[in-house]
Amino acid sequence: MTHDLSALALVCSLKSGSEPSSSEVMAQQVLDALRDEGVAGETVRVADHHVLPGTAADMGPGDEWPQIRRRIHDADVLVFATPTWVGHPSSIAQRVLERLDAELSETDDEGRPSLYGKVAVVAVVGNEDGAHKIVADVFQALNDMGLTIPANGCTYWNSEAMNPRDYKDLDGTPDAVAATIAAVGRNAAHLARVLSTQQYPAG
Repeated sequence: MTHDLSALALVCSLKSGSEPSSSEVMAQQVLDALRDEGVAGETVRVADHHVLPGTAADMGPGDEWPQIRRRIHDADVLVFATPTWVGHPSSIAQRVLERLDAELSETDDEGRPSLYGKVAVVAVVGNEDGAHKIVADVFQALNDMGLTIPANGCTYWNSEAMNPRDYKDLDGTPDAVAATIAAVGRNAAHLARVLSTQQYPAG
């Protein structure tokens, strides 16, 4: 299959390096679903990069966010993957959203917000409740910044209440999660393809 579009998965795990991450496992599954629809993808584990706090596109010396930002702008689909911590997205996920805030003041040559025409989906894992609230908050933030959310644009897995377990340690992907991931891939690829040829009108 020809891969005419690209995706970038930002993995907001607190784990760095090669340490196993449930968020990365699910992010890769979403990328695999996108690849089946002709979208080539890659992951960035944000914890492996020195992303300074702030709300500017570049916070100065030592800040590695500008490199990640360029890759976001080069991609057609953004996969935002985060674990659940005390019912909320990870602190790294929150920092990514704070850095993306800079895009509110960035525009293209026709005056549109710089992230217009890009699609975003969200993946959440956790051994506690909170996925629905996390998805709602992240959807709102990404949409405010100009990204477009497709129908069924999220997937998540929570462990059974009071029985902590990691997604990466499951014997296989639960059928319902696998079906949802496939739908995320189909819908995100379809919407990204439409927007690649029919950009939003300029104001």
